[in-house]
Amino acid sequence: MSAHPRLSINQATIKHASLRQAVDATVRQGVQSIGLWREPVADVGLAEAARMLADSGLRFSSHCRGGFVTMPEGAERRAAIDDNRRAIEEAATLAAAGAPGSSASSASLIIVAGGIPEGSRDLAGARGRLEEAIAELAPEAQAAGVTLVLEPLHPMYASDRAVLSTLKQALDLADRVGSPAVGVVIDSFHVWWDPDAEEQITRAGRDGRIASYQVCDWATPLPADVLLSRHLPGAGIIDFAELTSWVTDAGYTGDVEVEVFNAELWAKDFDEAVADTVEAFGTHVGTHLALPVRG
Repeated sequence: MSAHPRLSINQATIKHASLRQAVDATVRQGVQSIGLWREPVADVGLAEAARMLADSGLRFSSHCRGGFVTMPEGAERRAAIDDNRRAIEEAATLAAAGAPGSSASSASLIIVAGGIPEGSRDLAGARGRLEEAIAELAPEAQAAGVTLVLEPLHPMYASDRAVLSTLKQALDLADRVGSPAVGVVIDSFHVWWDPDAEEQITRAGRDGRIASYQVCDWATPLPADVLLSRHLPGAGIIDFAELTSWVTDAGYTGDVEVEVFNAELWAKDFDEAVADTVEAFGTHVGTHLALPVRG
């Protein structure tokens, strides 16, 4: 099966690949877009990563990740916010190096909120500190041409990874900050269960806040490490026809990332893992997507 032109391989799907290996496997399997993670970029250096991306001809769909800014004010928080400033610079540089063509914001920095600080039970306070950090960073992101892409995570991650759990919470935060540099990602794994998902996806589209659409599947039983509980589309219970129609009807026409955290997939040869992703996406997601119009 040939790769759908809107498919993007999020590098987490082949987590153990170096940047060079990830780029090469993506190109060999005919995929046109890639989402990168900061650690492999740092391993080679930003300038070299940008050169690799430019030479590959791939589009750049997102940079993962910023955030983790829910701790109280102090040296640790300042360091975290400064690290997000560096992530903004990285996203801008990589977006400039990627091939043109995605109709979504190509300078997208995915933001994972962070959990409740150790020793605390103050969920509201953690959410408030997230909002303060986004408000502080938004002007700098806007000046750099980068979208801070809020990613609400499934509530099972609220304690340790993301106090932002629903699209409504993310969109409400974006509205309060009031910056066009704040958007959201719709991740199937995190929103499929939400009874308000259709309404909030429509709202996100109306407000111009959909910066990314990520897909993977949900299947039970969950493994002991629930971070590794994602599956390729078609291996679980998510209705991708319905969800994709909501995202499409909301006006999103950009790249669609497959982001899978799964130990069995990670153990495969990188080309095999990407080929499996191409097939699963084409069968279960791509059939519900309009083809892109590239200028």
